[in-house]
Amino acid sequence: MTMRSARWMIVPVAALSLSACGINSVPTKEEAAKAKWANVEAAYQRRADLIPNLVETAKGAAKIEQATLESVIQARASATQIKLTADDLEDPAKVQAFQQAQGNVTGSLSRLLATVEQYPDLKSQGRFADLMTQLEGTENRINVTIQDYNNAVQDYNTTIRTFPDIIGAKIVHGAKPMTPYRAVTPNANVAPKVDFGQ
Repeated sequence: MTMRSARWMIVPVAALSLSACGINSVPTKEEAAKAKWANVEAAYQRRADLIPNLVETAKGAAKIEQATLESVIQARASATQIKLTADDLEDPAKVQAFQQAQGNVTGSLSRLLATVEQYPDLKSQGRFADLMTQLEGTENRINVTIQDYNNAVQDYNTTIRTFPDIIGAKIVHGAKPMTPYRAVTPNANVAPKVDFGQ
């Protein structure tokens, strides 16, 4: 083997060594997680867009407690004020604030829907029934996108902590773990109670 052919063999071996050290896999998995986060944001935006129509339909069709409607409107307004970019996914405090705001929307929607159960005329209206179907589909989509995001974060976080990818993750990319999404709605496992006896 000549010196020249030996040099040419070093190039593929070096390229293979670098690819095995997280040079490419770390940013690829980071971008995948960020793309999944964009899907989470899109699902929450869809829910935020549906809420005003739902509230207006409920207002127009029944004398639902004003406080219940106002809590939904306020929770939605607060949630839309909290912006979380893909670069913020490494900051647990920012992710938690976003989760809390979205949890407040979920809680207030649960109270509204429990209240609506007391109004059979409203539930039978085509427009309201359509909005409820859309909202239910959106809630399911939110759950799926959160699961997809958490899977991508788990994959990314595992990659940046395991050999040999940890080499490229720390030295080349300065990679930091991303924060998974966790449900933070207080008492989410307890069905809301509605009392019209007053």
